[in-house]
Amino acid sequence: MDFEAPRRLVRALAEGDGTQEDALWLERLPELLARTVEETGLVVDRVVAPGGRGSLVALVHLPDGTPAALKLAPPSAATGQERTALETWDGSGAVRLLGGAGPAGLLLERLHPEVSVRSLPEAKAVLEASGTLRRLWAPPPPGHGLPSVADRTAAAAERLRTADCGDTVAPLIDAALAAREELLAAGEPEAFLLHGCFHQGKVLAGDRAPWLAVGPSPLVGERAYDLARLARDRAEDLVATTAGPSTGRRRVGRLADSLDLDRDRVLGWTLFRTVTAAVAAMRADRAREAEPLLEFASWL
Repeated sequence: MDFEAPRRLVRALAEGDGTQEDALWLERLPELLARTVEETGLVVDRVVAPGGRGSLVALVHLPDGTPAALKLAPPSAATGQERTALETWDGSGAVRLLGGAGPAGLLLERLHPEVSVRSLPEAKAVLEASGTLRRLWAPPPPGHGLPSVADRTAAAAERLRTADCGDTVAPLIDAALAAREELLAAGEPEAFLLHGCFHQGKVLAGDRAPWLAVGPSPLVGERAYDLARLARDRAEDLVATTAGPSTGRRRVGRLADSLDLDRDRVLGWTLFRTVTAAVAAMRADRAREAEPLLEFASWL
């Protein structure tokens, strides 16, 4: 099957912490897709482009004609953990898992990848996204093997400690690290199954339900952590307005209140995750992405 891997995926694996196994997977991706399709009897309509940063998604039909989506992820993507989360949700607020497709493949119900919550006006997008997120917060399954928030953020915190981003960014890094230490000082206050990477672009239009979440990077912990990525959505738009600082802080507060969460804990995790994302963008020479994130973090 002749095709080129989406550039966004190629760039993300090159810029991130991909392994040699990931590089080999990317090189063999056309062969892997062709073999998976042959073994499962799928018919490929098209590969989704630009697609995501962490996987290849192809729109397919099952042998019985049912439309579906085939997701292939690199070895570092922990597909088994995503499968655990999707099985637990069983379609409640999230895309439905139809089955496996090899060790790193998932067959999912077909959504509309070109239509995400980001296509809605800001207020409506936040309302729909937060409502979807609420449905995902469930007790984790027994023996889940998923990382905790402390586990997930430990490596990110270490990268912040060793980051050399100049004197301007250093105070934000210090504040982010201090926020994490304070939030985890007494242990994690609750243990919910979390999406882990939830933002407006991860909520797609569906036929079974108006909006469904996709692409979890699941973990277990407090809900405030899961809200933090959504709180900084469209940061570049906020930065472009004179009312950005007050609007950004109000958004964090309103999101916390709408989901009955502690404002200070949502703010703390938002600060930590925003600075983490900004520093990662700087390390990858994506200054245009890092700058609005740093400004947003400075408002918190």
